[in-house]
Amino acid sequence: MSTSSQALPWVGVCSDRKEDAPHYFYVVGEKYVKAVVDGANCLPVDIPALGETIDADAYLDGLDGILFTGSYSNLDPSYYGAENIEDNPLRDPGRDATNMVLIKRAIERKIPVLAICRGFQEINVALGGTLFQEVHNVEGRDDHREDKTASVDVQYGPAHAMHLTEGGQLASFGLGLEQQVNSIHGQGVDRLADSLTVEGVAPDGQIEAYRLTDDQQYLLALQFHPEWKVTENPFYLAIFKSFGEACKQYRSKRLSA
Repeated sequence: MSTSSQALPWVGVCSDRKEDAPHYFYVVGEKYVKAVVDGANCLPVDIPALGETIDADAYLDGLDGILFTGSYSNLDPSYYGAENIEDNPLRDPGRDATNMVLIKRAIERKIPVLAICRGFQEINVALGGTLFQEVHNVEGRDDHREDKTASVDVQYGPAHAMHLTEGGQLASFGLGLEQQVNSIHGQGVDRLADSLTVEGVAPDGQIEAYRLTDDQQYLLALQFHPEWKVTENPFYLAIFKSFGEACKQYRSKRLSA
C-alpha cells in the first residue's frame, strides 16, 4: 500500500456462517479480502453474519464502504416471495438476516457499496427485485454455472462476453463496451428492482451488472467475480479502484463532518 494505513478507508466485508463440526465459524474468502487491499487500497474489516443481533449502524458508523461477497449458499427465496425449487438448497439464515438490514442502511447513509455474485442478488432482492433460482432452466438462458471438475483457474477464467451499457459507469473506464468475464452462478436476476439501472448483460440477456440509479451514491453490483486475480485484469482492477476511490471520498467527508 502506498498510503499510510491510518489514512486508508475501512471497508466492511460480509461473511458467511459455516459449520465445522462441532463449531460454527464466520468466514470470508481470502480473494475478497486481498482484492480490497490490492485492488481498492483499503483496509478490510470482517462483518460477522450475526443476524438480528447485529447493530448495523454501529458497524456503519466506522466504515467507509462495504463489500457484499459471493458465497456457495443462496438467499432464501422467501425474501422475494417465492418457494424453493432447488434440489439441495444451501442456506445461510444468519447472512440473509444480516445483509438485508446492512444493504438498506448502507443505501440510506450513502455508504459506497460493491457487491459480487450472491451480494449482487441480495441487493436486488433487498430493493424489491426477484431472482431466477435456476438460470439454466429458464427458456432462452444459458447455463452460467462453472465446471466444478475443472481447475480453479479454469473455473474463474473468461466464460462469456458482457456488453456494457453505453454511457454507464463501467463503460466510463474506457476499456471498451465488451468485456470477457467469468461465470460462476446458478441463480440470477429475474426482475430488476426499480431503483437499479443495468450496467452490463450477457449474450443471452442475463443481467451481469447494475448500479443504483441515484448517482449521489456509489453502488455497483456484479454477477461475475472481479476479485479473482484482480491486479492481472485491467477491467477487474478498474472496478476495485473506482470502489476504493469512492470509499476514500466518503471517508474524507465522514471525518470532516
